[in-house]
Amino acid sequence: MDNLFIIFVLSFLIGSIPTGVIIAKIKGVDLRKVGSGNIGATNVLRAMGKEAAILTLLGDMGKGIFAVYLARVLMTSTDYQILNTFLIPYLTQPRQFLEGIVGIIAILGHNYSLFLKFKGGKGVATSLGVLFALSPQAALITITIWLFTLARSGYSSLSSLVSFGVLPLVIFIVDRSNEKILIAFAIAILIIIRHISNIKRLVAGTENKVFKK
Repeated sequence: MDNLFIIFVLSFLIGSIPTGVIIAKIKGVDLRKVGSGNIGATNVLRAMGKEAAILTLLGDMGKGIFAVYLARVLMTSTDYQILNTFLIPYLTQPRQFLEGIVGIIAILGHNYSLFLKFKGGKGVATSLGVLFALSPQAALITITIWLFTLARSGYSSLSSLVSFGVLPLVIFIVDRSNEKILIAFAIAILIIIRHISNIKRLVAGTENKVFKK
């Protein structure tokens, strides 16, 4: 159990690293005081351009990927047995489920960063990183849906809501893994929760598009 606790803490700390804030600070910008105030790649794009946005995107995705792979390296068979015995005994692949839980903890670290007084971003890029580590095919489909929705609507928030809203169905189609479907539902819920304010603005017609004309 001690090993699991260490993995969970490390995952949260990894997720808490505010990539966009760090990049902005290097460039002399306080990211939380410009644009939407969000720490993700979309606000970085508006505030500092494509190069900084790409670095932020890769950094935030990397957090999710690294957290899951760290779990794969550090977790032992004892950890899986603990999960299977005390939490959800009907899991057929407890390792997959536990890796997903570690990924979700990294997403929570991004959303409620320890280094930003438990404030953070929307979790989209970090969620994509976790998804790439768990199901690369589903991640590629999610990105495709995100880009298609963005091209049609111009809204980054709507693109995230649509692409992650259908994630459980995508996982069901490409993986047929009950464990991954549960993780997909959890990720989708986190994305929706972090986008509640965006949903209100979308309904009111006041949401900003990625590129203003």
